[in-house]
Amino acid sequence: MTDTQALNVLFLCTHNSARSILAEALLNHMGRGKFKAFSAGSSPKDNQQPNPMALATLQKANISIEGLSSKSWDVFAEPNAPHMDLVITVCDNAAGEVCPYWPGQPATAHWGYADPSAGEGSDDEKMEAFKQTLHLIKRRLDIFTSLPMASLNKMALEKTARDLAKQ
Repeated sequence: MTDTQALNVLFLCTHNSARSILAEALLNHMGRGKFKAFSAGSSPKDNQQPNPMALATLQKANISIEGLSSKSWDVFAEPNAPHMDLVITVCDNAAGEVCPYWPGQPATAHWGYADPSAGEGSDDEKMEAFKQTLHLIKRRLDIFTSLPMASLNKMALEKTARDLAKQ
C-alpha cells in the first residue's frame, strides 16, 4: 500500500441490494481517490437489482449511483478481479457465511447494520430507515477515511476496521 495507490474495499451483504450498495457508493464519494469501493452479495437473487429506495436515498444525498449493480461475491474471487485490501460484511447473515478465498488474504471486519429494506410501514418510514442506515455507515466512514494512508497496512487496517464496528 503506497500513498498513491487506492485502497480497495469490498462491502458484502446477502443480496447486495441495500446496505452494501449504500456503503460502496458512500465510500467512493468520500474516498477522494484514496479508496475504491466495491460491493457484492453472498447470494443475490436472480436478476437482483439495487433497492430503488437505496438508490433514491443516495441521490437525495447527492451521491452518484452510476455503475452500481447487484452481483455475487464470486466475481471478486476470479483471477482477473481487483485485489481487495479490506473486506467488510455489513449484515449478520453474510458475516456468518463461509466466504470464498480472497486472493492476497485481505483484512476483514464486520460492521453490522439492520436491513432497512426489511421494515414495515409507509414509504416515508421505509425511506427514513434507508436514510438512517446511510447516516450510520457515514459515521464509520468519516473516521475511516480520515486515517493517514501510511497507517493502513494490513494489521492496522484490520484492527481499525474492527474497532470501528464498536462505534
